[in-house]
Amino acid sequence: MPPHAADAARHLVRYSGRADFSPELVVRASGTTIVTETGRELLDFTSGQMSAILGHSHPRIVETVQRQIAELDHLHSGMLSPPVVELSRRLAESLPDPLEKVLLLTTGAESNEAAVRMAKLVTGKHEIVSFARSWHGMTQAAANATYSAGRKGYGPATPGNFALPVPDRFHPDLLGADGELDWRRQLDLGFDLIDAQSVGSLAACLVEPILSSGGVVELPPGYLAALAAKCRERGMLLILDEAQTGLCRTGDWYAFEHDGVVPDILTVSKTLGAGLPLAAVVTTAEIEQQAHDRGFLFFTTHVADPLPAAVGNTVFDVLTEEGLEVRARKSGAGLRAGLERLMERHEVVGDVRGRGLLLGVELVAEGEGATDRLGAAVTQRCYELGLHMNIVQLPGMGGVFRIAPPLTATEEELERGVDLLDRALGDVA
Repeated sequence: MPPHAADAARHLVRYSGRADFSPELVVRASGTTIVTETGRELLDFTSGQMSAILGHSHPRIVETVQRQIAELDHLHSGMLSPPVVELSRRLAESLPDPLEKVLLLTTGAESNEAAVRMAKLVTGKHEIVSFARSWHGMTQAAANATYSAGRKGYGPATPGNFALPVPDRFHPDLLGADGELDWRRQLDLGFDLIDAQSVGSLAACLVEPILSSGGVVELPPGYLAALAAKCRERGMLLILDEAQTGLCRTGDWYAFEHDGVVPDILTVSKTLGAGLPLAAVVTTAEIEQQAHDRGFLFFTTHVADPLPAAVGNTVFDVLTEEGLEVRARKSGAGLRAGLERLMERHEVVGDVRGRGLLLGVELVAEGEGATDRLGAAVTQRCYELGLHMNIVQLPGMGGVFRIAPPLTATEEELERGVDLLDRALGDVA
């Protein structure tokens, strides 16, 4: 037993809901490489918690943290600083009109909490719609809009939360004449059921443009526009959660740009701080004014903190100077081609999907619990071979690897990751 194992077992709360912690302590990381206390190196194909888009310990981030913490780290929440004002401007300038008002926070859950709170206040309504395999966070409003996990055993949910069917083309539940998913009919039916249950107080729809924890499900072309129309018909606000898709990961600065749909409220987190706790809510001047007029309150300890805002500005610098949205498209195409070759080689690989450097590889196997066992075994074998992977396992689905390496990963590193996954699949399956 490793020296730390007894202390970990005795003192740490197990917060993931399923597996225990990784067996080894991680002592340092750089770029795409994680190093354990035994000196083992792991290729990080998850960007930490899907956040470290510039890799670990990027020298520009390190320099910014060292400089900023010596100058100005934390302030009273009512005070402003140059990094906060600059990052707010840059976020607004990176987005289409009319998104221009910014609230800087810490985590994705917190940003979704603020967005839902704002939507309820502005509309005067309380009902929230989100996807049936959504993950938006573990705080109250975010958790009640989360359906992929964590709903059992915590007492009554907040009234007025509704689940919308996921337009999953690999697992279609409504087929058209062509045998493919009829997502328009599915969307109509979903809102028919929501309208039947609603008490006439639909405030907002909170969704990801690509479901990540829901199995890396890319919305069909035209779906987001149709969803926005459903919201407008009911006087609802459209909130897009781009925690994992924002800031170049999908090949666009924001995933919603791919669909030509502008949300009423946007939340970004994870990628904004490139691994440090930084999140934002961005909305229109009109919505912000209405919220302010009604006394909008979201006063937190670390709202508008200078240190993470300075890091966010450096993230913008690196993304812009290195053209990482273009690199994500190019690297993502190469990585996807490699994963599709694995689908040809291994029968257990049922589907490869996603966009840019957010890709999903779905495993399939026959028999009750077979896919769960297969996914766990492949994940473990990847770890043994030196590749860190994350697998999502949801009821009624196969196991889906969420592959999200840093945008700075080299072609050689991406190819090595595919080779290691190939070996793991061969060894296990």
